[in-house]
Amino acid sequence: MNILNYDGWELNSFDKSHNFRNYQCGLIKNHLKGRVAEVGPGNGENLHIYRDKVDILELYEPSKLLFDNLKSKFETDETFIIKNEIFSEKINSYDTIIYLDVLEHIENDHQEITKAFNSLKSGGKLIINVPAFQHLYSDFDKDVNHYRRYNKKRILNLFENFEYSLFELKYYDCLGYLLSLLSKLFSKNYKNNFDQKIKVWNSLIPLSKILDKLIFNLFGKFLILIISKK
Repeated sequence: MNILNYDGWELNSFDKSHNFRNYQCGLIKNHLKGRVAEVGPGNGENLHIYRDKVDILELYEPSKLLFDNLKSKFETDETFIIKNEIFSEKINSYDTIIYLDVLEHIENDHQEITKAFNSLKSGGKLIINVPAFQHLYSDFDKDVNHYRRYNKKRILNLFENFEYSLFELKYYDCLGYLLSLLSKLFSKNYKNNFDQKIKVWNSLIPLSKILDKLIFNLFGKFLILIISKK
C-alpha cells in the first residue's frame, strides 16, 4: 500500500474510542508547547484535545484523502496543514513533534526519525506512540500497512547516534495487549464485528489504566516514548 493512497478505513472506529484517546493524550499533554508539528494526524481527532495547548500547529499528512479532510475541517490562521515532504528545510524549528500511531506505517523509520530529530529545537521534545511487541503482529497490522511493531530496545536503537534526555518510555493498555493476543490466536477473521470489538476494548480502557499502574507498565498494547533533544 502506498501511504499517499492510504484511506485510513480503520480510523473511524478508533476515533470514536474516546476513552483511549483521552488516556493517550493524557500521557503527552504536559509536554506540548510552542510550535508543534504532528505527523500523520489522520482525521484530526486528537486535535480537539490538545490544540489549545500550543501556539502554532503544523500538520503533515501524506495521504491525499486524509489531507483533504483535514484541510476542510481545521485549517485556520493558526493551523498550517502541509502535504509536501515532511520537514523539508525545517532544521531546528519545532518545540514538539508528535507521531501518534504513525511510525509503524513508515518503511524507513530511521530516516524519518533523523529528519524529525534534526527539525527539533535544542530542548525540543519528540513524542512517539507505536503498537508494541512484534509477536502481536497480525493480519490487521498487515492490512493497515504496519511494517512492524516495537519494543523498548527497538525504538531506542533509532536514537543511538543522537544526544537526548529520556522523559518517558513505557508500555500501556495491558488489557488491550491481552485482547490483541487472544484475537491473533483465536480469531479467524478480525474484521467480523470489528466496530463492536473496538467498542468493547474502549470500554475496558479505564480498568486497563488502573491495572497498568498496578503492574508498573510491564506490558501493553502500546509503547510511548518522549525524549528531549540536548
